[in-house]
Amino acid sequence: MIVLPEKATKPTMYFIGVTTTKSSIMKLFPYWMEILGVDAVIKGIDLPIHADPEDYRAVVSFIKNDPLSMGALVTTHKIDIFNAASDLFEYLDPYAEMFGEMSSISKKDGRLEGFAKDPITSGLALDSFLPAGWWDNGGDAFILGAGGSAISVGSYILKQAKLPRRLVVSNRSQGRLTNIEKMFRDIRPEANMEFYLAPEAVDNDRVLSTLHPNSLVINATGLGKDRPGSPLTDNCVFPFNAYVWEFNYRGDLRFMYQALEQKNEKNLHVEDGWIYFLHGWTQVIAEVFHLNFTKDQFDAIERKSAEVCGR
Repeated sequence: MIVLPEKATKPTMYFIGVTTTKSSIMKLFPYWMEILGVDAVIKGIDLPIHADPEDYRAVVSFIKNDPLSMGALVTTHKIDIFNAASDLFEYLDPYAEMFGEMSSISKKDGRLEGFAKDPITSGLALDSFLPAGWWDNGGDAFILGAGGSAISVGSYILKQAKLPRRLVVSNRSQGRLTNIEKMFRDIRPEANMEFYLAPEAVDNDRVLSTLHPNSLVINATGLGKDRPGSPLTDNCVFPFNAYVWEFNYRGDLRFMYQALEQKNEKNLHVEDGWIYFLHGWTQVIAEVFHLNFTKDQFDAIERKSAEVCGR
């Protein structure tokens, strides 16, 4: 059974994850609060991947009933916490209900509210580096993984006016693969989509080998952060002139380094999850503390974060 935090003695935001102490947010949060003029602290709540549903309910109930517990950002557990505890919320935003996940927990007017912010944050991050009109080059989009992050970025891609030649998704388990296929076909029935069961890394290698030049390849599996490794083998071959996006910014980042090893030969553009991290956290902080971020505030947060983390 999970050990819950002590009752909050000042406004507190929680980070519900797996290895929260390793996240840069723990040292960055005080700087961000100073920039935003908010007097608050952050605490981590670590849960094992696919924890007991009662543990998820206990965490949500604690936040709901503790007056100075203001809310939380959820990572890794977005789908599981929705499945276990969505009935404890008085409000769920349309994305949370559509995708069956939540990344943000907050309170407003006595209501506990749950939001799925990733469709917004993944889009902001993707647009920060993928050139406008990229899909005119005839590339594919390959998403490795079928969890909350994969659902979010895939749904964002599918809602754009111009689509990739193919949207390809692979996943280790059939259940989540079936679920994401249903969602994506509901969002954009006419899109060219393919879904592959890939229990082993070599299976993903085979899918990768079918991609056209100018594709986008995304690691949305979580491998390389909370668990070491990559969804690809070291024998994988990336398509020429592709954008390769590692959703993580910490961990062993093996997927990213596999791409960097082929960067020159394949003319790859390799991105980690740093900007995604910044957008993800600022979007949830805005919800938890009921803020309207200005561009100047976000820019100040980005500069300070790069300085503190040596980026």
